[in-house]
Amino acid sequence: MNRRDALLCYVLVAAMLVGALIAKAADSLSGSWTIQHSEEAGKVQFALIRNDRHGNSTHESDWPLNIFVGLDLSQPGKRDVHFTITRDAGRFDCEGYVKDGEGVGIFHFAAEPKYPAEMKALGFDGVDAEKQFTMAIMDVSTDFAKQMKSEKVTGLDTDKLIAFRIFNVNAAFIDDLRKEGLPIADSDKLVAFRIHSVTPEMVRFLRRAGYQPDEDTLIAMRIHGATPEWMQQLKKDGYGNVDLEKLIAFRIHGVSPEFIEHLQALGYQHPEPDQLVAMRIHNVTPEFISDLRARGMQNLTVDQLVNLRIHGID
Repeated sequence: MNRRDALLCYVLVAAMLVGALIAKAADSLSGSWTIQHSEEAGKVQFALIRNDRHGNSTHESDWPLNIFVGLDLSQPGKRDVHFTITRDAGRFDCEGYVKDGEGVGIFHFAAEPKYPAEMKALGFDGVDAEKQFTMAIMDVSTDFAKQMKSEKVTGLDTDKLIAFRIFNVNAAFIDDLRKEGLPIADSDKLVAFRIHSVTPEMVRFLRRAGYQPDEDTLIAMRIHGATPEWMQQLKKDGYGNVDLEKLIAFRIHGVSPEFIEHLQALGYQHPEPDQLVAMRIHNVTPEFISDLRARGMQNLTVDQLVNLRIHGID
C-alpha cells in the first residue's frame, strides 16, 4: 500500500470513529482533510474532502503553511494535532494526526454569520451555505470583493468572484493587462484569459509587433497555440507581419515553420498566407509536389497545385 492509499484508509477509519462528533455539528459542514509535502517552499499540499449529506467534493491545492494556526510540522514522529484556518467566510476546525510532516483527520466548518450580509452589501448576493463554504476554501474575502468592485469589471457576480479566486484573476493581473493597452473589463474574458494563459507579456509582444488584438483574438490564439515563440519562428521564414486571423488559420490547418521551409526548399519562396492555408486544406504536401515532378510536371504554381488536388489528381 502506498503512502496516499494509507492516508485515505486512515481517513475512512477516522470518519467512522468520529461519527458522533460530526453528528453534533449539524449546523456546520464537515469532512476529512489530508496534508502532504509540497514542492513549493513555505507551502503544503492540503485537501478538504466531503462525503456527507451536503454532497461529495474534494478540494486539493498548495496552501501557505502560515495559515494553519496551531500546526507545527517541524517536529518529527507521529502525534495528534488540532489546528484552525480562519477566513472571512468562516473557520475550519481540524483535528487528526501527523507523522513526519504529513497527516490526516477531520474538519468542521463554522460559517461566519455576518459574511452573507457583508457580501450582499458589496453587491454580491446569493451566498448560501454551499457557496459560503466554497468561498471560505478559496479565501474570497471582503477585501478581495472590494478590490474587484473597484476594478470596474462588468458581469461580476458572486459566482464570478469565486471563479476569479479559483483561476487567480486579481487586481495585479487586471492592471498589468490594462497597462499594456488592453482595456479589458469583461469578467468572463478575464477568466478565459487565465484558463488559456493569455498574459500581459503576450499582449506586450503583440502590440510591439504592431498588432492591436482584441480579447477574443487573444483567446483564440492561445487555444490554437499561436504563441509569441511560434510567431518568431514564422518571422525567420519571412512571415513576420501576418494578420492575426490568418495566423490562427495557420495553426488550425497545420501551416508550420517546417511546412514553409520544405516548400522553400522546393523553390516556393514566399506563398501568400491564403495560399499556404489552401495547400494544407487540400493536402498539397511537399511529397505530392516531389511526386508530380518525378512524373515530369515541373514549375507548377501554388494555385495549379491546389487545383490538381481539388480535381482529384494524385
